[in-house]
Amino acid sequence: MLTIGLTGGIGSGKSEVADMFARLGIPVIDADVIAHQVVQPGTETLSDVITVFGDDILSPDGTLDRARLADIVFNKPEMKGQLEAIIHPRVRERIRAFKDEHSNEAYIIVVIPLLLESGQRDLVDRVLIVNADEPVRIERVQARDTRTLAQIRAIIQNQADDRQRQEAADDVIDNNASLDELRLAVHELHRHYIALAAKDNFM
Repeated sequence: MLTIGLTGGIGSGKSEVADMFARLGIPVIDADVIAHQVVQPGTETLSDVITVFGDDILSPDGTLDRARLADIVFNKPEMKGQLEAIIHPRVRERIRAFKDEHSNEAYIIVVIPLLLESGQRDLVDRVLIVNADEPVRIERVQARDTRTLAQIRAIIQNQADDRQRQEAADDVIDNNASLDELRLAVHELHRHYIALAAKDNFM
């Protein structure tokens, strides 16, 4: 089974690309979704996060206040490593289990937004980068949530840049144009991955 790591900067269109692969019948798992699941109220992971960051990161209903936690991590970068040490092993465990469950598939998609930044390249066979120009990405993020321009730019600055992504990429999808063109690119890669999966050497 071939494992494709799908990544890209904020607002690049990773979710749309992942959805298109899913509609082709390809199993897809998203590290961000897992990261949300493992910190639900009552979980060991949330308890560990509270131990490090305190009760202030909880909303009144007992759920994790992600905005508050993000502020802490951005303002105290040294705590980012502590958070990752708690979350990442649980996420990796779920991804490995997903890979085992779908070992008979030709290929699967693993969406890891911070694949390059978090050093998780070992989880995948190939890296697929979704690219879009920064102004386009900013516009998309502003349209979908309440982040300020300063917050969006701060996130971009903390992610890998275009050069780093290009160097790490095995495959690239440009997502500056229409959905139809994006769909064509996904279908082309789908055929490519099916062919690669039939070989012993995925690269």
